[in-house]
Amino acid sequence: MRIRSLNLALTYALLIAVALLFVLPLLWMVCVSLKPPAEVLQPNFLPTAPTLTGYREIARSAQFDFLLYARNTLIILVLSLVGVLLSSSIAAYGFARVPFPGRGLMFAVCLATMMIPFPVIMVPTYMLFKYLGWIGTLRPLWVPAWFGSAFNIFLLRQFFLGIPKELEESAMLDGCTRWGCFWRIMLPLSRPALAVVALFHCLAVWNDLIGPLIYLTHQDQFTLALGLQFLQSKSGDTPWNQLMAASTLVVAPVLLLFFMAQRTFIQGIATTGLKG
Repeated sequence: MRIRSLNLALTYALLIAVALLFVLPLLWMVCVSLKPPAEVLQPNFLPTAPTLTGYREIARSAQFDFLLYARNTLIILVLSLVGVLLSSSIAAYGFARVPFPGRGLMFAVCLATMMIPFPVIMVPTYMLFKYLGWIGTLRPLWVPAWFGSAFNIFLLRQFFLGIPKELEESAMLDGCTRWGCFWRIMLPLSRPALAVVALFHCLAVWNDLIGPLIYLTHQDQFTLALGLQFLQSKSGDTPWNQLMAASTLVVAPVLLLFFMAQRTFIQGIATTGLKG
């Protein structure tokens, strides 16, 4: 029992140490955002006289319109989230439950697309959107989500395979169509997996910098990630307390979302087999 207690204590100590390594940059960001401008570059970790000056200045800053950038980000997030959930779940249900010729080969090709690095398709994709006249609009950032995502399709397919087929067979005997089985049985049962997909997608869209940097041309279209990059001065006189205050405002909704959906997220991870 003594050895077991010692091993348990060492395990918790290791976990706490690793957690502190991840939390430390967030704490440093918050501490710098609370420092007065004259104290920002000093080596002390905690501010000697905490102040909200950085937050007040960033709220009045013409270079970082938080509400405008948040609105643009939320527009992209909502439109792409609806698209990725619908398209990925439909495709995953087809691969998991609907038998058709070449299903295994098509699924393998779908998974193979995850191995293609973004720089390989960046130029062709840009040329396509330029041909469509979408450069300088938000459409290149949310329309592709309506065509599914290979990782999300794989994740949802794994979950659908774990649902007993007897549920669908019983529903079909009662006259339910294939679409009815998907909409009335599979989707309600797959809420944990859909929550995982939604959380991963929200994080990806919220933190995306490359996409807005490539396709957006006007400052009134900027997202939060691109606005943060625009706020950083290239001349070396970056107001670090304002930058850290803006970063804190951007990170806070993501942390809040994770803590609110933590139980559902862990349940979805455990039931999809992603942990393996």
